[in-house]
Amino acid sequence: MINLNANDFTLTLALILAVMGVITFFVGIIILAFKVKSDEFTSITEQSAKLMEKGIVEDVSEMMGNTTSLLETINQMVKTKAGIGVFLVLITFVLFGVAYYLITSL
Repeated sequence: MINLNANDFTLTLALILAVMGVITFFVGIIILAFKVKSDEFTSITEQSAKLMEKGIVEDVSEMMGNTTSLLETINQMVKTKAGIGVFLVLITFVLFGVAYYLITSL
């Protein structure tokens, strides 16, 4: 059994929170940098634009409505991924703040 006094336990907890903060920060930055605008979204957007052009030429309003709905959904997915990345970065600051508070309270 490991004997920990209160200071050692607090320091260990602060270290764990700091490591979790670093991991969360890097995951959030990776999501913001690489996952927000991926190739799949670009491909789907290009295909939707082609469908919309075809709908305009053939005067098919239902196809254009569905394509517009698809483009709005893609935009919402991009915003959601960006929101997740920003949320993870904000959680990083909370974790660092708690770790700092624990260390300074020793």
